[in-house]
Amino acid sequence: MKDEIPRGLPAPPPLGSAALPPGTYAGQVVLVTGGGTGLGKAIAAEFARLGADLVIAGRRAEQLHAAREELAAVPGAGRVTAAVCDIRDPERVAEVFDAAQAALGLPDVLVNNAAANFPSPAEDLSPNAWRAVVDITLTGTWFMTREFGRRHLAAGTPGSIVNIGASYAWTGGPGFAHSAAAKAGVKNLVETLAVEWGPYGIQINGLVPGLFPHADMTGDIRTGLDRAAPDALDARQPALRVGAPRELGWAATFLASPYARFVTGHTLVVDGANWQRRALVNPEVVPVREQLGRGPFSG
Repeated sequence: MKDEIPRGLPAPPPLGSAALPPGTYAGQVVLVTGGGTGLGKAIAAEFARLGADLVIAGRRAEQLHAAREELAAVPGAGRVTAAVCDIRDPERVAEVFDAAQAALGLPDVLVNNAAANFPSPAEDLSPNAWRAVVDITLTGTWFMTREFGRRHLAAGTPGSIVNIGASYAWTGGPGFAHSAAAKAGVKNLVETLAVEWGPYGIQINGLVPGLFPHADMTGDIRTGLDRAAPDALDARQPALRVGAPRELGWAATFLASPYARFVTGHTLVVDGANWQRRALVNPEVVPVREQLGRGPFSG
């Protein structure tokens, strides 16, 4: 009799493996926002491994400098530059593209990874808190996308955009109303611009990460995970494991590659089916305020 103990999905190939042929991105320029830390850096590393010249953008110069040194040391990497940029500022966005174009050439690929997020009951969100997340996650993504698209339209050249999304763009995100609304907008941009810009050779896709623990997770998110599932994150995934950041990088490099040119307007979820999980009987409802340890709303 076969062993029927659940084993989950197999582990990925080791760090340093490549999902595409060596040199797939040789001679191409890839711009990654939020590329100095976390999943953005992991995505940038996989493009570097395939020969890309990189521009990593972010708001903190010290983190960008450290990431640039790390990414430049990736075997196969091309040139790596860094640009301090607040993507909420369209003038600064244009300056980053000017600098990238002067140093390396017009970016062939744009990865919109930069975002902001923190958990909060919807009723506690101040106008500034709402804007802090929506202006970076949605408006900043639009400013980057617009600049990339306009430059390629003017030059008559093809390009590829990958927007990092979130599964609650479909499902709603209790405790994250600001981020869920912004990510729904990001997903809609993918679907809208794929049609508008496809005739000009510009493809755009979305990429949704599941649970990929990494050293740069915010304290709020890490605390929430620890509170919900201390030492049991693997068991809460249908895959019986969490994701390795390189797996998200492999997906990004495929979506932007020559091998996915007919894939556009699509959002790929890389989460081991966790967002589709449903219990046979739903667990008891726990209000968001209680989940976050907040007292009663006082107005």
